[in-house]
Amino acid sequence: MTTTAQRKTQLTARLADLKARLQGIEAELDSHTSQDWEDLATEREADEVLEDLGNSGQLEMRQIEAALKRIDEGEYGACTKCGAEISAARLDLLPHTPFCKDCAG
Repeated sequence: MTTTAQRKTQLTARLADLKARLQGIEAELDSHTSQDWEDLATEREADEVLEDLGNSGQLEMRQIEAALKRIDEGEYGACTKCGAEISAARLDLLPHTPFCKDCAG
């Protein structure tokens, strides 16, 4: 069984990984200086993919930060909607989830 301290370590590590990835995405987006129209079109398509990855990464970061706050407040593992306990199996898959499986659906 995973303890809350282990979950906090896991979430903190994932948050650090996401921050590093987002810095890489930002650096890549800032690096395009091509003057060729075909190259610019290709770069723009790649930029759209990077922007989508960045947006989903930012969303996950906010979810992780909220989960870490719930840990600090002693509320982690309880559904923020109904108050029921979130199953360990669900937390294993989505350690940052604020909802039990019933409220998430």
